[in-house]
Amino acid sequence: MSTPQSQKTARKSVRRSLTGLFIVLGVTMLSGTIVSVALPQIVGSLQGTQSQYTWVVTATLLASTASTPVWGKLADLFDKKLLLQISIVLFILASLLCGLAQSTGQLIGFRAIQGLGMGASQVLVQTIIGALVSPKERGRLNGILGSVMAVATVGGPLIGGALTDISWLGWRWCFFIGIPFMLVALVVLARTLHLTDIRKTDTRIDYLGATLIAAGVSTLLLWVTFVGGSFAWLSWQSVAMVAGGLILLALAVWVESRVSQPVIPLHLITRRETAIAILASVAVGMAMFGGAVFMGQYFQLARGYSPTAAGLLTTPLMLGTMGASTIAGWMVSRSGRVKPYVLTGLVTLTIGFLALSTIDADTPLYLVSLGMLGVGVGVGMSMQNLVLVVQNSVPLSQLGAASGSITFFRSLGGTIGVSVLGAILASRVSDNITDGLASSGVSLPAGNTDASTLDLAGMPPFLRTIVENAYGSATGDLFLVATGIAVIGLIVAFFLPDARLRDTIDLPAATTDEVAPQLQDKDGNRPLPT
Repeated sequence: MSTPQSQKTARKSVRRSLTGLFIVLGVTMLSGTIVSVALPQIVGSLQGTQSQYTWVVTATLLASTASTPVWGKLADLFDKKLLLQISIVLFILASLLCGLAQSTGQLIGFRAIQGLGMGASQVLVQTIIGALVSPKERGRLNGILGSVMAVATVGGPLIGGALTDISWLGWRWCFFIGIPFMLVALVVLARTLHLTDIRKTDTRIDYLGATLIAAGVSTLLLWVTFVGGSFAWLSWQSVAMVAGGLILLALAVWVESRVSQPVIPLHLITRRETAIAILASVAVGMAMFGGAVFMGQYFQLARGYSPTAAGLLTTPLMLGTMGASTIAGWMVSRSGRVKPYVLTGLVTLTIGFLALSTIDADTPLYLVSLGMLGVGVGVGMSMQNLVLVVQNSVPLSQLGAASGSITFFRSLGGTIGVSVLGAILASRVSDNITDGLASSGVSLPAGNTDASTLDLAGMPPFLRTIVENAYGSATGDLFLVATGIAVIGLIVAFFLPDARLRDTIDLPAATTDEVAPQLQDKDGNRPLPT
């Protein structure tokens, strides 16, 4: 029987472990956005090309997104603490190599390795938190978790811009800066993190399913990244990549339905709570990533601010997410209910996007700030609570796969959303510049309206005004599309069950049996071996 003193010591150890977990998540999230404003200097100093510029970002996104469900499944099969330690060491080594890279090709390869560490750390942190505390207690922690993610996502461009502007540091410190924090987290977790081992003895890894999922997702993400630039939307390349990606994913679904221990358990993601939470998370993922990326670009190219100033101007987005996630987390823990906060968050998210859809190059900054604040509040109230909905409905033995699945789909939705919205932005900017020049009596040869090649600082005043107006109105059009996606997420979330969060870490035995996978089909066929 535990004594009050031993319980106090255990709680203290859990708090220290959570601190280490928050550091890991914050640093990995930060690494995804810190290079966004520094990339021109990075690629330029390494003598890279425009194609390589794109791959510095794409390599990390591909590796992180495609590997997320695999790491989630491994967390159910092996020691979670050991897996997290491996992912931290992998991330530290990759970050060091990125900072020491001597060519763009080296940087791309090291960024892919860094993406593996990022994907692993993000899903493992959420899985381990689920193994430490009950869903009801987790509501409060998810509020803090959302704040950490918000600061890292929105603050990344600001920190990256500041480091790049400091002559005695430079862009290499965009990769070095997280290493000391990760080393501290590694020591803290090694000393304080203690998890109950619930692994199965007959563990199997679905290598075939994992390979098909990674290949299918990577093919589609590559298509989204390059379509509209390297080749047209209606082209043989598009047909080949889309068809190939869908065929690979269809094969993955077939394999996952047959094996005894799938990477993404279909019986979990097809359940009502999980399926709805995944669909709603796509809208939230797009808001989390797109808000920081496109608002930072808007302030630089439509309003003429420096990278550091642009990062500061996105502060309402960060503050809204931090405040809403913290307050909503506490309220969820007190009430044990999640759905009202998810719905309120998605309504606020929609209103925020709708407000941003009206902006142009001359919109007063306080109106832009109010729109960003609405988006931030919406993300803060819904993002982590959607993860909580899924974690509340599965047993502890399947927590890793469930957390990995929703994190995977949220990242996938965010990545695709940012890529598609970016393509829309580029097209609208090109059209707007052409129209603006025509109105001024200036015509350019076809193919010379790529705004990415224009230097705002060196332009004549009339041309700079045209480009700024082009980006301002195009950004408004962009967020109008985002509003439609947010509305879809809101409609889907209405169908979430209004379930109470449980007070126990694991589901009762009877309920666990209800969500266990069926290992044979209706005809009694045995599953495929893994």
